[in-house]
Amino acid sequence: MSRFSPIIESFLNTTRESAMSFDPATEVQDFLAFGEFGGVNPSITDSSTYTFLNPEKMEELFDHEIEGCFLYSRHVNPSAKYLADALARMEGGEAAQVMGSGMAAIACTLMQLCSAGDHIVSSRTIYGGSYALMKNLLPRWGITTSFVDATDLDKVRAAITDTTKAIYVETLSNPLLEVNDIKELAALAREHDLKLVVDNTFTPMIFSPLKQGADIVVHSLTKFINGTSDCIGGAVIAGKEFIASLMDINCGPSMLLGPVLDSFRASSILKNLHSLHIRMKKHGENAMFLSKHLKEKGLDIHYPGLPDHPGHALMNATRNDSYGFGGILTLDAGNVERAGQLMNLMQQRKVGYLAVSLGYFKTLFSAPGHSTSSEIPDEEQKAMGLTDGLIRISIGLDNEIHRTAVTIDGCLKDAGLI
Repeated sequence: MSRFSPIIESFLNTTRESAMSFDPATEVQDFLAFGEFGGVNPSITDSSTYTFLNPEKMEELFDHEIEGCFLYSRHVNPSAKYLADALARMEGGEAAQVMGSGMAAIACTLMQLCSAGDHIVSSRTIYGGSYALMKNLLPRWGITTSFVDATDLDKVRAAITDTTKAIYVETLSNPLLEVNDIKELAALAREHDLKLVVDNTFTPMIFSPLKQGADIVVHSLTKFINGTSDCIGGAVIAGKEFIASLMDINCGPSMLLGPVLDSFRASSILKNLHSLHIRMKKHGENAMFLSKHLKEKGLDIHYPGLPDHPGHALMNATRNDSYGFGGILTLDAGNVERAGQLMNLMQQRKVGYLAVSLGYFKTLFSAPGHSTSSEIPDEEQKAMGLTDGLIRISIGLDNEIHRTAVTIDGCLKDAGLI
């Protein structure tokens, strides 16, 4: 008899075998999920609960595995299952669960891995919400975190204690775009019997952390994966056993906290997922063009596709072919006043929008030290190299990026930066 509940076992029944040659876009495009009447898109199941023909059948569901049977959408929703299965294939994982936000995915993952008295080693350069979760909230339940420079394996190793349960990093860090060596971090985690959790939000398809040895991958689906900035969503991709533990009816965080992704949004994200490979290529091409162009102007540009980026060689050696180096670059304007002036000019001249988030088809820009990383204290921002003048730019899908570059040049000139 299965060690998982029948409901969860049914959810996990699509476990796939790892292919010898792995391409994340091919995995998603090969994923076929039809609606009840053969539609090219899965039908949306707009229901919170599901009917049974008789009480005996409902009782049977709790005692035995019933293939394809659904009970209540906090447990499993068919629309969310379609999306979860596709994401698992994309990342090369056994199973996945989708949730109401990226932070829900991160929080549920860490709460499942850790109990009171346990410890996490995290990269110091991570999304501000992730930092606040580990720095401010989890300690209320006795879970502590050490923040270190994760690009230095000796510092990660030195931070591990007898109570450490997990190492947490981002493949490409937010907002400083540091490249973490997932293979080496995975080896270090195995050496100490720890779980390596990787946030792959900035680099879907570009990196496949599970293939490089990570145990768990989390995503904010809100960003590149959805790509249209019209919803919030998150995902956890891992082995069957871990996903089942998240959904355990008695003690699973995602089951008991209930961060459910709406069926309409799950269906919408799934549709957008099928164009992700095309979009990631274009985001990367445009970001590479602008990075080179702005670098030639003598500006302080940080982009992992440039040879002078500290993580360029590592990223080039470990990324999946064809998907570029990502759609995010940073520009240091020198101080907060000039950064604000430049962003105002770029918005006024329709380069893009002054807004947080990323992965949209329009260019988005913000000063992370005063927005998405504002949870990190000033002294820690300074120590990691996050300056007041830093602008994070998520490059859009502009069809004529050379024209965008000309407009940006005008903004830079009027802001006194060139």
